Amino acid sequence: MSEPLPNLQALALFIAVVDEGGLGAGARKLGMYQPNASRTIVTLERQAGTALLDRNPRGSRPTSAGLLYAAHARDLLESAEAFSAWLRHSRDENTLDLHVGASMTIAENLMPAWLTDLRRSSPRVRAELEVLNSAQVLEEIRDGRLQLGFIETPHVPRSVHALALREDELVVVVAPDHPWARRDEPLGLDELAATPLVVREGGSGTRDAFEELVPSAAGTPPVQELSSNAAVRIAVASGAGPAVISMLAVRSQLEAGQLARVPVRGQSLRRPLTAVWTGPRRLSGPAAELVAVASREVRAGAGRAESGSADS
Repeated sequence: MSEPLPNLQALALFIAVVDEGGLGAGARKLGMYQPNASRTIVTLERQAGTALLDRNPRGSRPTSAGLLYAAHARDLLESAEAFSAWLRHSRDENTLDLHVGASMTIAENLMPAWLTDLRRSSPRVRAELEVLNSAQVLEEIRDGRLQLGFIETPHVPRSVHALALREDELVVVVAPDHPWARRDEPLGLDELAATPLVVREGGSGTRDAFEELVPSAAGTPPVQELSSNAAVRIAVASGAGPAVISMLAVRSQLEAGQLARVPVRGQSLRRPLTAVWTGPRRLSGPAAELVAVASREVRAGAGRAESGSADS
């Protein structure tokens, strides 16, 4: 019958006791309770068939057999540490990095679920996300600093490849006590365009999309210009004025009654959510995997929406 393999933690304790000059000090170095450490040393001596430590009131010193035992134990622990270092390096080498950028609405409302699913289906992929506006995402993609981007603007330059994933609805929202919240008639686009709004900063996909859908709105100075969806929501709820914003960004606030939606006359305001990249037209590797995850989520969301419509 072969000898059992050595317990590396027990060997590390023995080396600590030898180096520190006492059982208590060695146990503290490894964060071990002294009674457990004492039992571990007794087990090592039983396996070695000889005393390894000479115990006295001033501490514990290795016996001659203990010195030889410690030398071999050090060699074994060094080999184990080298193996652990190799394993970490090997694991890091097998990691596939993905540098991805997403505009605000996508980053806040869709990307967390997409990255969770990507991690589940492809654990080797390590995604680093930058939250930017659509114009910044496109700039980073063209400069090669991002491998993949997700934007909300309808303006996609010919210098990048693009795949439209889904449509996103833009809605008009106001504070619950705003006069528009009590309107009997839907809001006309002309009145909306002439009203100073709380808007996102220039380069935002939400702002670009709205001004393309309602071109005359670009000529009306905004009441506030803010750099995040959260800031827009707070400003509107505080009574600063109306805003046109993604339904994704305000759904929970509408359901909670913190904001009110204003119906708009005519066709709904919609804009595409698009994946963009440069290089080969056909995506591969982690970027292709993330786009596949996003596409699956879009199809699943559409299926749930159709089911909900059928049940209502």
